[in-house]
Amino acid sequence: MAMAAASIGGALGFLIPRRRSVSFAAAGGARRRLPLAVVRAASYEAGVGVMATKVGMMTYFDPSNGKPVPVTVVGFRDGGNVVTQVKTAATDGYDSVQVGYHGVREDKLTRPELGHLGKAGAPALRHLQEFRLVAVDAFDPGQELEFNELFKEGDLVDVSAKSIGKGFQGGIKRHNFKRGLMTHGSKSHRALGSIGAGTTPGRVYKGKKMPGRMGGKKTKIRKLKIVRIDNDLKVVMIKGAIPGKQGNLLRITPAKIVGKNIPKS
Repeated sequence: MAMAAASIGGALGFLIPRRRSVSFAAAGGARRRLPLAVVRAASYEAGVGVMATKVGMMTYFDPSNGKPVPVTVVGFRDGGNVVTQVKTAATDGYDSVQVGYHGVREDKLTRPELGHLGKAGAPALRHLQEFRLVAVDAFDPGQELEFNELFKEGDLVDVSAKSIGKGFQGGIKRHNFKRGLMTHGSKSHRALGSIGAGTTPGRVYKGKKMPGRMGGKKTKIRKLKIVRIDNDLKVVMIKGAIPGKQGNLLRITPAKIVGKNIPKS
């Protein structure tokens, strides 16, 4: 279910694990190497974020100079953003805040999900996501998160969402390959061409750019500027384009800026 998947994924952002190994002499004099431990590096957010819904795009005219600014309008569904769980290093091994979004009827959720939300005194919410933070002392279960209290106009944010799926596409559209000559003698117009050598290495390297499924995956656009926050309409205008179509679920977090909210080291 989308709710369970989001709660596991969230903001952990684990990198590729590096295994440390130790060698010892086995029977027969042969030396074997066994993994000793797995070291993982986790990514912290610059601050707690919220979930929202994409409404669409429009042109916003800047009142100060009258220049048009392309913006994406972001709205919030009923139920808002509610803290459903606060994880600490003592209880869960790391510090993070779990946030729920988009209120639904109780019959839309399973009993375990309702029980989890009931512990925090939160209503039935469709989506759950985690935001891994350095400190979580300022958050309590059941606390409502307001966008205008976390962000202000002019702030930079990172927006993550699922991009629009485009189905199976060729190399030209998917990877911006050049096409061949369109003349009568050409034998290759939009074909991919060679994908590797023959006997050596005798295989296709992993990661080779080839035709395949395009879009429909998580995408992050970084350092987008908040142009306007309208508290009356409960919408936010963010400069530029945001992944996905209308009604898409968005994850909005403070932009990570090295030297400001992210250490240089």
